[in-house]
Amino acid sequence: MQREISVPYTIEQDEDGIWCAEAALTPKSFANGSGATPEAALEDLKDAITILAETVGVPEQLVVTVEVD
Repeated sequence: MQREISVPYTIEQDEDGIWCAEAALTPKSFANGSGATPEAALEDLKDAITILAETVGVPEQLVVTVEVD
């Protein structure tokens, strides 16, 4: 069975020029990705999240629509 999930992430470039992305699947389960470009780091993070979800499971989610400026 497939399930689509939304995972907030952060991404920044380190002092060596490598892009680093990280996300928390659950409060105790984190995934990291890195790459030469932001896109490569996000692809690496997606792979890490997939592996993490297979290991710890997918958390329940609540979807809320909010107004933003």
